Amino acid sequence: MSIMVPSKTPALITPGQQALDSALHQLHQAAEHLGLDGGLRTVLATPRRSLTVSVPVRREDGRLDVVQGFRVQHNVSRGPAKGGIRFHPGTDIHEVTALAMWMTWKCALVGIPYGGAKGGVAVDPATLTVVEQERLTRRYVNEILPLIGPEKDIPAPDVGTDEQTMAWIMDTYSVSAGYSVPGVVTGKPMTLGGSLGRAGATSRGVQIATLAALGRSPEGVSVAVQGFGKVGALAAQYLADAGCKVVAVSDVGGAVYASGGLDVSRLRAFAAEHGTVRGYPHADELPLDDLLELDVDVLVPAALEGAITEANAPRVRARLIVEGANGPLTPEADEIVNANGATVVPDILANAGGVIVSYLEWVQNMQAYSWSSGEVEVKLRDLMENAFAEVRSLAGARGLTLRQAAHVIGVGRVAEAHQMRGLYP
Repeated sequence: MSIMVPSKTPALITPGQQALDSALHQLHQAAEHLGLDGGLRTVLATPRRSLTVSVPVRREDGRLDVVQGFRVQHNVSRGPAKGGIRFHPGTDIHEVTALAMWMTWKCALVGIPYGGAKGGVAVDPATLTVVEQERLTRRYVNEILPLIGPEKDIPAPDVGTDEQTMAWIMDTYSVSAGYSVPGVVTGKPMTLGGSLGRAGATSRGVQIATLAALGRSPEGVSVAVQGFGKVGALAAQYLADAGCKVVAVSDVGGAVYASGGLDVSRLRAFAAEHGTVRGYPHADELPLDDLLELDVDVLVPAALEGAITEANAPRVRARLIVEGANGPLTPEADEIVNANGATVVPDILANAGGVIVSYLEWVQNMQAYSWSSGEVEVKLRDLMENAFAEVRSLAGARGLTLRQAAHVIGVGRVAEAHQMRGLYP
């Protein structure tokens, strides 16, 4: 039995539906390699719980808006659900389901005892004042309150949310519980139980995965980074610090290029002041779409899903693609770049640093204990490097791509956990 993805008119496929189609395609491939039966495939393809809520927001000028919010728990066979909350106007139930599924495989792949979840609110946070963001966050949390908790489902920051958002979530949950519950979220401010090393953990993981995949000295390796946000900006910084030559970066405002390499620290300061990299005086402007097609050694797509499709994949020239974002390559694009000789480090491995350090933060909260930044980085590096070595070994032994191998490991571990637990009743 195969997992059937409904056919759709291409013009009607939303980015969220495209992401879910990609996630199901990857699951189907892994299930074929693992020889899973039809019933188990269906269980793994189906979210455990999906919640859609209406979130009323009172604006400061007195207007009342209503936006949609979502929380999906994909699988909890290996432990409590874990996954970020994003505020983005394009968020829908399909996107959130895909992201929750990827989180399930990611946690299993790197060996942390979580299942996958994801949440989102279909809103542009740039259109909200700070007061309105707080109202929105607290009302959304109140609506999903029955699903979350330190032993049930632990949210974290994602696109459009940050440590302040997590502080509001923690406080809302704690007020309901009647006592402080720092373990209900990760990615919190340090004063509320956050972990050292959490802020740049996803980016650090991207750096670790990139250097492991290079298999040679990073000195002079040319890099282009699509998405100069929370993940991409620090990933660029960490790769530059390691000796790579970051020649191009982009954000929603534009792209910049310098053949001799960008001063990433200086560029980050400029972007923080101006809200975009566009206009940076020490580099040339570059059309946004051209960044993905530059002749560089490493391409890091670190924006949103579906950045590289069958339309532009034939023009991608990077020999190594490291997925800082979730689902930046569609399945069709994946086949094209692999056929053209590129190596792709998949998202469930490359960007796992964030959930690894979120797990470490949660462990510290549950034990009322804290580790130094050095201890956190050592644990992060060990888990990332061990996972990469497992994936590369399986890929070599079975003739798989790194993505196929990563999903075989992740899906296989979740399937084994489900089978060992059995079905109740």
